[in-house]
Amino acid sequence: MTSASAPPVTRSPGEEFAAAYAADPAGAEVRFDFTITDAFQPTKERPRVTVRNLFRKRPVGMEPVRFWCEGRPDAAEAAAVRESDLRREAAFRFGMAEAGVHPIRAWVQIPEELAKDPEGLAVFVDYRLLVRLATAENQALTIGEHGLLRHPEIARLPYRHDYLSGLLAACDEIEQTGATPHAMIVNPRDYYTHLLGRGGLLEDLARNGVQISRTRMVAPGEAVVGDFAMAARLLDAGRSAIRIAVPPPGTFATDGPAVCAEIHEGLAIHLPTHFFHVVPA
Repeated sequence: MTSASAPPVTRSPGEEFAAAYAADPAGAEVRFDFTITDAFQPTKERPRVTVRNLFRKRPVGMEPVRFWCEGRPDAAEAAAVRESDLRREAAFRFGMAEAGVHPIRAWVQIPEELAKDPEGLAVFVDYRLLVRLATAENQALTIGEHGLLRHPEIARLPYRHDYLSGLLAACDEIEQTGATPHAMIVNPRDYYTHLLGRGGLLEDLARNGVQISRTRMVAPGEAVVGDFAMAARLLDAGRSAIRIAVPPPGTFATDGPAVCAEIHEGLAIHLPTHFFHVVPA
């Protein structure tokens, strides 16, 4: 389970697509043998952790993979295991699971004036289409059909007091399993309302090694807290494409030439026991 490293990028994905579009506006397509959201990050000068960067990566093919996993026991199973009251993970069930990669797509329409401006089109693809693709990736990995919060064994942890108490309670629950609260996913509204500017809170979390990903894909008042580094792997097929295509109905309000960016990713969740969905009671 080594990290997949993308090759050095000489021409940006937008520049590659703009060249293909100039040669064939109706059928332009560029394929890449790496994941473009990993290799080219147009907003990297403005530090912000995406959901994909919370996970360690496992390079895979397009076929599903089998992997080990553990799950929570029922009360009778826990009672049958010596010292499970001290080390709750001693009673976890061992098993196998299967997961695979799925397409993640984002779309833009080409403004008419950019159609004959390769330099402008390249910048537009790099700084709009790829940013939208990163947002689609956040959505897919968090609340998408195969995302983290769709796993049936990830526990909800209601809080009755303030938001911060919910986050810290989740951190405690994770350490009670013998793990470490490596990261959390929060809504930007909660980050700026409850975390930023609250004394040394963010510094305390950083000193504790906690990464924070801000995304709208977690509802305000909620969060996902977990040992992302140990409990799951990002399945990365290492293939991407940018192409002219017909968008699904409802993608745009008006007609016009559309460009699709596509990557292939999934999640192997080994330890759903090490994640908590923090929610208001």
